[in-house]
Amino acid sequence: MPSPRTAPLSSPSPRRSKTRAPRVAVITGAAVGIGAAVAKRLAQDGFHVMVTDRDVKAATKTARAIEKAGGLATPLELDVGNPESIAQAFEAIRRAVGRCDVLVNNAGIAKTYPFIDFPLDNWNATMNINVTGTLLCSQHAARLMRKRRWGRIISIASVAGMRAVGSGRTAYGTSKAAVIGLMRQIAAELTVEGITANAIAPGPVDTPLTQVLHSPAFRQAYTAAIPAGRYGLTTEIAAMAAFLASDQAAYISGAVIPVDGGFYAAGARGV
Repeated sequence: MPSPRTAPLSSPSPRRSKTRAPRVAVITGAAVGIGAAVAKRLAQDGFHVMVTDRDVKAATKTARAIEKAGGLATPLELDVGNPESIAQAFEAIRRAVGRCDVLVNNAGIAKTYPFIDFPLDNWNATMNINVTGTLLCSQHAARLMRKRRWGRIISIASVAGMRAVGSGRTAYGTSKAAVIGLMRQIAAELTVEGITANAIAPGPVDTPLTQVLHSPAFRQAYTAAIPAGRYGLTTEIAAMAAFLASDQAAYISGAVIPVDGGFYAAGARGV
């Protein structure tokens, strides 16, 4: 795996002191969609962002856009479905910058099949990437965080992990429910060390993934069930991630926060 392109840490970020190296945020699946939006927002807030993705070419493009806007970004190859790739990426981060202050577990996959015929290979792949990948990244990040007794582990879950959403999401919804449980366990063990762990549960968001998965009929039905009457924006998920990554969120740990336009709260509508 190629080593990360290291940016000059002596170059201050726009909102941080010139005498202190910026905090480092690692975002998985950060080349496009929610991950890219989170990377851009955290860079705006002064973090040195590690733009990780298995598609390192796309990650590099996002990192370049962040730098062009005045932020500090390093692209890095990381496949959350591969334990060796995860270990190599975090070792590269340790060598390059010596720290990880924020981890945003964003990378994930989703495919839909009827429950009765749900294929085992896709179930296993979804659990491996969405759950085991989140576990391993969180372990590696926490080992670096505990050295400073400060850290933020944020996982992008889904409202599908809190309530069933349509049909076909047997593996996806179950994996996101597991991610929520994992964040609670991490919070229970590591908050005492200054490391918080929380999950964000987006409702439907306009991303390349939902554009493939959501048919026009499903999109119409989903939108009708959302009090806000629309899909969310990637920047709205990024805003919540930025808050949870901040010093102001130190007393929030083990929480799952829907960012869904009221979908989870609404229940039956129009009756």
